[in-house]
Parts: sequence; C-alpha cells; structure tokens
Amino acid sequence: MFEDRTLICTECGQEFVFTAGEQEFYQEKGFTNDPKKCKACRDARKNAGRSSERELFTAVCANCGKEAKVPFRPKEDRAVYCSECYAQMKNQE
Repeated sequence: MFEDRTLICTECGQEFVFTAGEQEFYQEKGFTNDPKKCKACRDARKNAGRSSERELFTAVCANCGKEAKVPFRPKEDRAVYCSECYAQMKNQE
C-alpha cells in the first residue's frame, strides 16, 4: 500500500526518504502531514538547548563521611548520602 517517497528537507534542503514503514507509522498515529525535516535536522532541533554535561556538586556523606558527587546543590538542612550509603538505605526499606 505504501511506497518509499523522496522528500526535500525544509531546513537543510537535502533529499531524504520517507519510507513505507514511516508512512505506516504516521498513519497509525493519526498524523496527516508528511515530515518537513530530515532525521538529522529533527534530531538537531530536538537536542538543541540540551546540555550534554550535567553539573555535579560535592558534598560529604551524612552516613559515612566520604565525599559524594551529586547532581543538585546540597542544602545545609538536608542530609546527603554517597551512592553506596543511599543504595543500602533503599534496600532496607
């Protein structure tokens, strides 16, 4: 029923193939318009603004006293645990 079609990306101007499988997927999802951008341009737009590096903060584990790297800014009034102590606590629950 579906056949591969060649489309032109509105972003980069390159040709890309809208495969029969992709067309079937679009139909199943109820999409009525063909894609306007090639996969590379769609991926670039999706990933724009995402930071590949996550900022880590240093804290002292409230249980064992070892240094811990955490993905949030520690607060003085909240206990922070290293990954080993946190895992032990989770297993005890």
